Amino acid sequence: MTTARTVPVTTEMDGDELDAEDAWHLARNHGLRTVLVGSFVRFRYGDGFTNSRALALQTCLAVVPFLLAVMGLAADLDDDRPARVVAATVNAVSPTSGDDDAFVSALAGGSDNTGELALGFGLFFAVLSMTTAMAQVERGSNRIYGIRRDRPALHKYGRAAVFTALLAVPTGLGFLVLVAGGAFGDAMVAEYGWSDGMHRLWQWGRWPLGLVTLVVTIAVLFDHAPRRRQPALSWLALGSAITVVLSMAAAAGLAAYVNVSGSFSSTYGPLAGVFALLLWSLLSSISLFYGVAVCAQLEALRAGQPVPAYDDPGRPHHERVSD
Repeated sequence: MTTARTVPVTTEMDGDELDAEDAWHLARNHGLRTVLVGSFVRFRYGDGFTNSRALALQTCLAVVPFLLAVMGLAADLDDDRPARVVAATVNAVSPTSGDDDAFVSALAGGSDNTGELALGFGLFFAVLSMTTAMAQVERGSNRIYGIRRDRPALHKYGRAAVFTALLAVPTGLGFLVLVAGGAFGDAMVAEYGWSDGMHRLWQWGRWPLGLVTLVVTIAVLFDHAPRRRQPALSWLALGSAITVVLSMAAAAGLAAYVNVSGSFSSTYGPLAGVFALLLWSLLSSISLFYGVAVCAQLEALRAGQPVPAYDDPGRPHHERVSD
């Protein structure tokens, strides 16, 4: 049960719609450190770590069958070139070094129905797991905002299914463009003969494309996930940008550790990719809910409630947080 202080719906106070300029002024007036520390307290007392672990598990359960579906799609194609592009892209996000030729040979060596089965089962379980993940985002966001009850079950999971259909693809593509875009471009040069100019344009353009895609889609998710009326999308963009930066930093740090240190692969062996996926999904989930906490804490500051959590009645009176 959350003990984060409930955030008032400030857009109903004076009828004005909060935007990015309001968020920036609040952050400057109160100090960025105050906002970030208060957001972490709100994240912690809003069951942020608990919901992050649940979301991380559900994300892993969606990523693995989705990769299986991608492999099935590649196996269904008569041309080996798409399979090689897929292999290079998948290997780029894998913490262990892969063999593109072995990957393509494995796809080609399957039966005629291998691709269809992998594609069908992979997509079904990926969509199912992503729907529960989206529902988990609602639960975690509600707790951070101090909302103790989610929407009714049918409404909650129906919305989650809609968000999966609308947001899962651009979010996944935005992440892949940033993390595996370099390998994808190199594979397109090798397999489809991209020119140097096209390759250079892709390598430079994928960064703003991926960042804008992720920030916008995550801001839309922040807008609709909590069971409340949210401010304007530009207000939520600050927390969304923090989520993207922290998630990319976590991915880069994890990749650097795995590639530089040989202890990771030697310790986990064939399961190194699984553990890396679990760790990355946990760090990304923490980043997402912390971004929600930043948006919530900024709105609480505007409402004149800077204390992010209710007092603990079990603590001595002189140690309690006062308003």
